[in-house]
Amino acid sequence: MLRIILSFSLILTISSAWSQNSITEIKALNTGVDSADYFFQKGLVEKQNGRRLESLKNFEKAEHYNPNSKEITTELASAYLDLRRYGHARESFKKLVSLGEATPANYKQLLNLSFQLKQNEDVLQYADKLKKSDPSEKVSYYIGRVNYDLDNYGEAIKHLTEAAKEDPGNAEIPYLIGHSYADMMNYKLAVPFFQKAIALKPTEGYWIYELGLICYAMHDDKNSLKYILEAGEKGYKRDNDYLENLGIAYLNVGDLDAGVKILNEILIKRPSDMNLLNMIAEAYYFKGKYQDAMDYWDKILGYDKTNYSALYMIGMCYQKKGGKENMEKGTRLCDTAIQMDPSLGSLRQKKMMAGM
Repeated sequence: MLRIILSFSLILTISSAWSQNSITEIKALNTGVDSADYFFQKGLVEKQNGRRLESLKNFEKAEHYNPNSKEITTELASAYLDLRRYGHARESFKKLVSLGEATPANYKQLLNLSFQLKQNEDVLQYADKLKKSDPSEKVSYYIGRVNYDLDNYGEAIKHLTEAAKEDPGNAEIPYLIGHSYADMMNYKLAVPFFQKAIALKPTEGYWIYELGLICYAMHDDKNSLKYILEAGEKGYKRDNDYLENLGIAYLNVGDLDAGVKILNEILIKRPSDMNLLNMIAEAYYFKGKYQDAMDYWDKILGYDKTNYSALYMIGMCYQKKGGKENMEKGTRLCDTAIQMDPSLGSLRQKKMMAGM
């Protein structure tokens, strides 16, 4: 009986406490200002206790009752930011500015959030406002990056050059300048900026790989191979595209065996890749290994009997091998190929001119 009485007393105590809390909250809801203050104070307590989501819910309720409170909006913006609700955070900071809190700190938050959310026009707007409110703020990187993303390379280079003075240790700045030049196919100017970026961040395999491709476009074959190899050593993914470019780089520096070996690795996965087969055949042809070249052009004909370019090149291989029989057979094959595809006649003319 004693246990029953104690339990009943405990239920009454809990019920009484719950009722009191409910009554307090209901009373708080009777007037807008009181309600806003009630939920605001509750939100501050939850924040202090580390319950950020609960504090946010209370700040949202407080804002509902008093939407023009700077104090509530400030806490709400901070809560959204902490919970990575960046879109809501940006709207709250914009609201703070509209409520008269046009401070450098709020403009800086709006700049960062707009940049993170790729709101390019707003980035330019808030960079300008921040710089005017606090001339010591560094905004050139943001302006340069936005202009780069908009393909406005002239403005991008101008502001990124200024950003490099403001933050010389930021490797992304010379990388973006170099990429701006590369996107305009001004590779010579791009190279030193890529090199500077890599010196600042030597573990960035993708940047090193891109530099290798730029050197390839400049016909700087030695450095192209050097950087493509280095990219692989720094962890760049050795996928088919990487291996193909590495194989070509080896071929371009005259290392036939290494180049063909790598390209054959890709052929295991892509056995009917006509481009690869033709590339290997041409590599053997220009190294004077005519039988090896013929073998690969034969593979192309095995997949496509109407590939008269491959037939023509087999004819050329026979002629290059020399001897009356080979010369006659090669000539017949070339003539047949040209008969089937007259455009190959121009190829014969080029070969003849090259041999003069």
